[in-house]
Amino acid sequence: MAVTVDILNAWRRPAGTIRSLLDRGRHEPQALFFLMLGCALIFVAQWPRLSRLAIETGRPLEQLVAYEAVAWLIVWPLALYLVAGLSWLGLRFLAPALTPYGARLALFWAVLASAPAGLLYGLMHGLAGSGPGAQVVGILWLAALALFWALGLREAARP
Repeated sequence: MAVTVDILNAWRRPAGTIRSLLDRGRHEPQALFFLMLGCALIFVAQWPRLSRLAIETGRPLEQLVAYEAVAWLIVWPLALYLVAGLSWLGLRFLAPALTPYGARLALFWAVLASAPAGLLYGLMHGLAGSGPGAQVVGILWLAALALFWALGLREAARP
């Protein structure tokens, strides 16, 4: 099944989508792909905001994009691996069936599944600035990320 179909299904029935991903078995390359694709989409989502920032401040757009690339394609993936590991450590006594892979997949899938809202946020922020419209979409994005992650952890913790 295409990942785009899975993302669309995640917005309709998030628990069922993560359950189907978990039922496919342990595939570390797939989890890494979800993480890197999600971070790449969020990196692309930053371009309108960076373009606006370059115009407002006079800083070179290439410099801003390079910094965002390092952040979203190197630093954030490493940080998200750390967060996934810490979430597993924190939940292993409350949810003994939760595996480190399940914790990673839940977080990495949440990043990818919420990326469409991140793309909309970047577009809103780039076109309208950091006004109330962008803030509402940003809150929606963070809420979707938190919901997908929580439901993913719940599904991954099921025996």
